[in-house]
Parts: sequence; C-alpha cells; structure tokens
Amino acid sequence: MASHHSEPLAAAAVPLRYPSDCDNYLLIDNNPELPCPPYHIVTKPGQLPVEFLEPSAAQKLVIGFDCEGVDLCRNGALCIMQLAFPDAVYLVDAIEGGKELIQACKPALESDHITKVIHDCKRDSEALYFQFGIKLHNVMDTQIAYSLIQEQEQEGKKKRSDDYNYISFVSLLADKRFCGIQYPEKEEVRTLLRQDPNFWTIRPLSDMMVRAATDDVRFLLNIYEKMMEKLSKVSLWRLAVRSELYCRCFCLNDNQFADWSPLPPVPDDIEADVYVPEADILSVLDVPSGKMGRVIGRKGSTIMAVKESCNVEIHIGGAKGPPDRVFIIGPVKEVRKAEAIFRGRMLEF
Repeated sequence: MASHHSEPLAAAAVPLRYPSDCDNYLLIDNNPELPCPPYHIVTKPGQLPVEFLEPSAAQKLVIGFDCEGVDLCRNGALCIMQLAFPDAVYLVDAIEGGKELIQACKPALESDHITKVIHDCKRDSEALYFQFGIKLHNVMDTQIAYSLIQEQEQEGKKKRSDDYNYISFVSLLADKRFCGIQYPEKEEVRTLLRQDPNFWTIRPLSDMMVRAATDDVRFLLNIYEKMMEKLSKVSLWRLAVRSELYCRCFCLNDNQFADWSPLPPVPDDIEADVYVPEADILSVLDVPSGKMGRVIGRKGSTIMAVKESCNVEIHIGGAKGPPDRVFIIGPVKEVRKAEAIFRGRMLEF
C-alpha cells in the first residue's frame, strides 16, 4: 500500500494528534494489528496528501472512507469526511473548509486509482452527489463484502430469511475473522445524535467527535485486507458491481446514470469451468401515492417475502427519501420477478 506523506502537509504544519482515549476499547484476543493512528483536522486542500489530491495509476491507494452529517442524505448536510490512510486519519472539515475543500477531493473520490473502503455507502454517495456533484466510484463496500463471504461459506445450504439482512458496522467490528473489537461507544454517539441532531456541526470538534469520526474509519483497512483474502475472483467482481450500484442507489437522475462510470465487466482471468452468475442491475420502481404501505406490508412482511422468493436486495428511501420509490438490486431475472410481485401488491384493493 502506498505511503501518503506529502510536502504540502508538512508546509501547512497540520498538528499531529492522537484521540484522547484511544486505548479504551474492548479488544478481543488483544488484537495487536490495530494501533491507534494519529489524526489531522483538514480545513484546506493543501493539508491533504498530494497523491490523494492528484490520483495516479503509478501510485494507487486504498483508503478507509466515511462521512458524517446532519441526517446525511441529499438534503442532510455533510459535515465531516474521514479518510483513513495506513499511518494517519484525515478529518476533512466540510463546515470550516466549505465547498472548495470537498470539491478538491472530487478527483480522488471519482478515481479508478483510489479504492475507497466504506461500510454501506448509499447515503454518503447521495450526499456527495446532490450537494457537491461528486459521483462516488471505485468503492469496496464492506457490508456487501461480508454478505458475499457468508454466501461463499454457505454454498449449497438453504438460505434463511436472516441471510438477506446485511451486517451492521458494530457487528462487523466484533467479528473475530475481520477485526475482533467491541465498540460500545457507537451507541453513546447515537444517543447524542438523538438528543442533538446537529451534533456534527459543533465546532471546534470535541474529543468525543474526533474519537467517533476516527473510529468509524481506522479499522477499515485491516478489515479490507482480511476480506480480500477470503473473496473468490467471482465474488470480487460481484462486489465491485454491487458497490457501484450502491453508489448510484439513491442518486436518481434523468439519464439512467449514463454520465457515471460503467459497471465492471466480468474479469478475463476467471477460469472457464467456474460458474459466473448473471450481473446485478439496479431498478427503481415508482410507487403511486398511498400505495407504499402495500409495498412494505405489515411490519415489512411483503418486502421480506419478496426477498425470500427472489434473490434481490430491496431498499426504500424512508424518512430521508426519495419518497414513493423502491430500489431493487440483483440479477435481471430476479429483479423483474420482484417488480412483478410489487406491482401486483399495488393493484390490490
């Protein structure tokens, strides 16, 4: 993995800091691979590494990535963007640095040469697209990767309904195969967010804000390496495709994503005798006003039934929007079958 030191960083004299209570974690088996990295609070583009700001095929990077904001979505303000490198975490302050700072990150966030490792990128991508015109690309989504690893390990076994539910970040951290850390502080931050939805707008950043923002990305590179070891070539391709579809999921536009990067093709190096499933697609189903209840069903029963009968993911905008739409991700035939079931439900009286 490439080093990220850069002259502009030294010239800007960004202070080198460590979260104040970095050792207050419950490490399962005392994992020695997870040191606490220093962090930099970034308010100007020149404080970021040159190789991030100027992506290059000669110096490919893999970084941990996440965003924090006020009810983060197309309308919910993005406040902090976290970038985890092997030896430091950069907290990109969108409030202090403004649009110019986030726009300076656009080439990297859209680059083929920088892999962004994130856990569930849908809302982050939506905020970047609608607020800054950034089309998030080349993402490795650990939520998707986890499901594909589970699928590999359960091959030949009958799927249960809970196999379709994706893992939370806290549960992923606790899994000894990938990290092995208990993260009770996450719930503490959620409680604060419920009390004050504008928590991430507070400046200067408190110790707790720094710790929470850093913790959401500092484990991702370690998880990435362990997941990459487990994923087959076919699963890696499916991961790449589905991660791109996650990036697009809530980013509706009028040209069917024609201005986004194309979906990854099937790799040439997959052996001829290896089964390659049909490529996933994203379908957006419009729901007539007043019919969403029928689509969801009592306590989500209709969505759960469709997931069980069709090999698809189903997402709805919920309170954040977009309203009156269902987003279906999966193989073409399965997506069409799911669409038919939902349309049938909408016609019922």
